[in-house]
Amino acid sequence: MSIPSTRFPGGRPRLLLNAFLMNTTSHIRGGQWRHPDAEQHRFNELSFWTDLARQLEAAKFDALFFADVVGLYGDHDGGWSSHVRRGLQVPANDPLLLLAALSGATRDIGLAATSSVVQSHPFQFARQLSTLDHLSGGRAGWNIVTSVLENAHRNFGGDGLTEHDRRYDWADEYTDAVYKLWEGSWDDGALVQDKASGVHADPDKVHKIHHRGERYSIDGPHLSSPSPQRTPVLFQAGSSGRGQQFAAANAEATFIFAPNHAHAAKVSAGVRARAAEAGRLPDDIKVFTGLSFVVGGTEAEAQRKKAEQDEYLDLDAVIAHIGGGLGIDLGGLDLDTPLGDVQTEGGRGVLQAIIDSTPGGNPTLADVARYRTEAQQVTGTPEQIADELERWQDAGVDGINIINAILPGSYTDFIDGVLPELRRRGLAQGEYAPGTLREKLFGAGPLLNERHRASQFRGAFTPENTLATPGVTR
Repeated sequence: MSIPSTRFPGGRPRLLLNAFLMNTTSHIRGGQWRHPDAEQHRFNELSFWTDLARQLEAAKFDALFFADVVGLYGDHDGGWSSHVRRGLQVPANDPLLLLAALSGATRDIGLAATSSVVQSHPFQFARQLSTLDHLSGGRAGWNIVTSVLENAHRNFGGDGLTEHDRRYDWADEYTDAVYKLWEGSWDDGALVQDKASGVHADPDKVHKIHHRGERYSIDGPHLSSPSPQRTPVLFQAGSSGRGQQFAAANAEATFIFAPNHAHAAKVSAGVRARAAEAGRLPDDIKVFTGLSFVVGGTEAEAQRKKAEQDEYLDLDAVIAHIGGGLGIDLGGLDLDTPLGDVQTEGGRGVLQAIIDSTPGGNPTLADVARYRTEAQQVTGTPEQIADELERWQDAGVDGINIINAILPGSYTDFIDGVLPELRRRGLAQGEYAPGTLREKLFGAGPLLNERHRASQFRGAFTPENTLATPGVTR
């Protein structure tokens, strides 16, 4: 869409900018890997990612944010072979291993990864994130997810998809366990490393946690000493009422899908209101939305580049992504099929929600696919794009997860074209602030503030209460 050039007054906070990535060929915009300039088919090559990470760090992006799934999307066209044929997030590699490698190739950019409560035991996961935070000098982030894909649950021993609210009950216990390990197991100053006395760590300041819950039994202590942030920066993307409740208690940044500014304003206000209800300040949570950009020196050039990209957009892959995430097989249907004509047993309410949120009354499958991609895409000159980003700011958005169509070209175009205009307006940083990722994002200390629920576990464990009361959980 073309964007009218309307300017707003200055004095705005800067926008937070993350590169939204996945260690796979086809992430969000299906089919774009076939574009002649696209290099994301090189996702197995470490040099591909180190080059991109250094480019983004030189541009002073806040973080590399890696999405992840641990299972196939639901059936499309009667099975899962369509996902493999199209490369719909399969094959996909483990982002934590990649981020460990990228920590040695960068110095300041944040390193955030998605990890589901389904896939890793909290004791092991807490150790992995502490290690990444140590190796990176305090730049680790965690996107907390509960996994909506049935195949993901079956891959880790489940009988099927755990019921929605129960998944968040699971996440409550999971986060309790890792917070105890990160925040409560080691006191400040426990790691002495005194060569003269031979005391490496003070055992009176290292505690077992003796977590006993419905799903996990963990004695501890945490095997990693406290990392620069102790707890990594916490991201979360739940949009349901239960998901927003979880985010209000846990998230430092939340991701929203907002098809327009009005929706973003409503959701961001709701996020901040829930944070206040949870005893936190509204500004304790940063709100991010996902957008992709097509940048041109003129409107005509931008529209030409968009049309070129659209030639490679695989609408069937977009539909497979949407339907698979909802557990509805939309394959085998003509793209001109109105969604109101689709017959389904289990997902009628979800399907109706898609119909209601897509303009046109009774949109076709192609309409939905195009709307999903168009609603997250901004096309125009650098000035027009900067104007549009100011509108998103006015709607309560603090940052953008920049979705790519072509790697590295999507980011190269944004860096070369849009960033200079954002910096001219004071909307993008020209240098990194010192310190950890949390310090860079919030301008405060390296640790979670006392309003976050994890802070209750600091000093909660002593040699007396953990040894004498093995059932203690808080």
